Amino acid sequence: MTRRLDAFAESVSVRAILPYKRIYRLTATPTTDGISLEPGWKAALTPEFHSPYMQSLKAFLKEEKAHGKRIFPRGSEYFRALDLTPLDKVKVVILGQDPYHGEGQAHGLCFSVRPGVRIPPSLVNIYKEMQSDLGIPPARHGFLEHWARQGVLLLNSVLTVEEGKAAAHQGRGWEKFTDAVIARVNALPQPVVFILWGAYAQKKTAFVDASRHLVLKSAHPSPLSAHNGFLGSQPFSKTNAWLKAQGVTPIDWKLPDNPLDA
Repeated sequence: MTRRLDAFAESVSVRAILPYKRIYRLTATPTTDGISLEPGWKAALTPEFHSPYMQSLKAFLKEEKAHGKRIFPRGSEYFRALDLTPLDKVKVVILGQDPYHGEGQAHGLCFSVRPGVRIPPSLVNIYKEMQSDLGIPPARHGFLEHWARQGVLLLNSVLTVEEGKAAAHQGRGWEKFTDAVIARVNALPQPVVFILWGAYAQKKTAFVDASRHLVLKSAHPSPLSAHNGFLGSQPFSKTNAWLKAQGVTPIDWKLPDNPLDA
């Protein structure tokens, strides 16, 4: 399996991970080519890395790189959401669509941006709802690793994007991979909260047993739809109330003032 991950990393010409380690803490041991994957996820997803669609995806990314196209996030962060939230520690899943396509934004967690990057409009609305729901003032940064380290899987359906071209990598195979991720979470013995914002995310209910897990649906937090059911939906308090009822420690949604304290 490690050889498979090494080959995947090499094929997309990922950058060395050492500069990244000076800023962010890793929870998984990186392979020699920069890809890291938390051991529980690695074991659960072995069939996916052996699959033909993943080989096709690898070839596509390699070709894009060869043509000089910039791909976000960097290769060492493709599986960042899985690295930070081990499979057996998942409490909550928040599903996004594809990574931010601007310079320096994406780092492998849906809705999250790197420290020092302007907070995107959808995340501004998420913070507004969190303040309305829980009384937590909006953070001054958009770095959500504090949530991920507590068991909130911040998963995009598509894990890469071309610079400046939203949805450029849809239909290339990532959806099958992340559907498999959702299916693995659904099969966990412990119940999990699935927060699905918008019609795209809500299609993933096909992979979730709603009789065992809590599924929270609302409009997407985008400025185009936030006033159509996202604002006022109280996903954070509902999540924590349900986790407490299951005997599970709730999520501390308040982000640290210093994003690097996550």
